[in-house]
Amino acid sequence: MNFTLKQLEYFRALATLGNFGRAAEASNISQPALSVQIRSLEETLGGRLIERQSRASVLTPLGREVLTRAEDILRRAKLLEATAREQVGLAGTLNLGLIPTVAPYLLPGVLAALRAQDISLRVEVREAQTDQLLADLRAGALDAAVMAVPSGETGLAEVPLFEDRFLLAGSADRMAGADVARPTDLARTPLMLLEDGHCLTDQALEVCQRDRTQAGIHTGASSLATLSRLVEAGFGMTLMPEIAAKTELDAAPGLRLHRFGAPEPARQIGLVRRAGTPGSGWAAQLAETLKEVGEGLTGELRAKY
Repeated sequence: MNFTLKQLEYFRALATLGNFGRAAEASNISQPALSVQIRSLEETLGGRLIERQSRASVLTPLGREVLTRAEDILRRAKLLEATAREQVGLAGTLNLGLIPTVAPYLLPGVLAALRAQDISLRVEVREAQTDQLLADLRAGALDAAVMAVPSGETGLAEVPLFEDRFLLAGSADRMAGADVARPTDLARTPLMLLEDGHCLTDQALEVCQRDRTQAGIHTGASSLATLSRLVEAGFGMTLMPEIAAKTELDAAPGLRLHRFGAPEPARQIGLVRRAGTPGSGWAAQLAETLKEVGEGLTGELRAKY
């Protein structure tokens, strides 16, 4: 009996999504190629796994049994790969999660550095809000995640990487008349923030000592890129993380930045992994790379503002 882990991954995707088109897209292969792999798996196992219907695919009784065992095999394979990685450092596949207010700014430099260290490393990136990343970590779907720490979760190990300070961002007109030394001076200023679920929104409200139900608090932007355009257009002010500032300034040249007085408000960015995962080996190597790139980005901005 010969089947591959990749075939089991394709089958799991199809069973989860219930549609060949969506499963093929999620698996980064064509729909005909996915169909061939599923048919080959069925031939190897000696029975139909999927009832092919017009709009959805339904598991057969054999398919349900195979799915249960396939998930166990894939989980064990991932653990085996993780064990090998602990011995040899970063190699194979690394499943890394990042929060959206970090991912687009940190990833380019980190991926370039990882490729330079080990050209054979394959990095699978998952960008999601903190709650989802924590759930994926606990489920074993991620090896590690980059987020603001402390996370407040038990059973996880956290390594601080770098401090990401907040700057005040606004249009030239709004910044011209602003007399802001501390975030609490923004009590009567319209604040533009990300939609609920982003930890950056909670952090901004906390340092400004504002409540999301108060007048002048506007949440709804899905990304810092959108938020920057709204602020550039004069709809309000926001708190901009240092790590994102250069990219957003390049894209929205009408933005102006102002640094708060000491102690500057900030968040701590860290690498989070399961507590049972050793901190040496690949985890230490990854943390060092993330730290180097993050400190380089924040340090570059501090030299200018």
